[in-house]
Amino acid sequence: MNRGHLARAVLEATAYQTKDIVLAMNRDSGVNLTCLKVDGGMVSNDLLMQFQADTLGVPVIRPKIAETTALGAAYAAGLAIGFWSDQQELRGNWTEDHVWQPKMEPSMRNKGYKDWKMAVEKSLNWIH
Repeated sequence: MNRGHLARAVLEATAYQTKDIVLAMNRDSGVNLTCLKVDGGMVSNDLLMQFQADTLGVPVIRPKIAETTALGAAYAAGLAIGFWSDQQELRGNWTEDHVWQPKMEPSMRNKGYKDWKMAVEKSLNWIH
């Protein structure tokens, strides 16, 4: 094993943990996710974004401005002081940078997720 293997494992774990959350949200809401809009530092990793689309089986969409948390705070302040008239005006500022379409066969998607869940289960209580 080398650094590359460890880095890939971290990326895959991130995508699988996101899948866990999406599945719980789908179950709780009764509404299935049709696409995932992403933001934050990790969205610059194209490998992760493609793997995320593959594991979820839905398109993953990255905006041109990846740090939308800070942008949201600025938008809220601007709305509060009347710089923008309403939320609709702000929606026009969002632009798509890239979309990753799922490419993985459903059987491979299911096997990878099942194998990851098994690996997590085996790691529980590994060290007492």
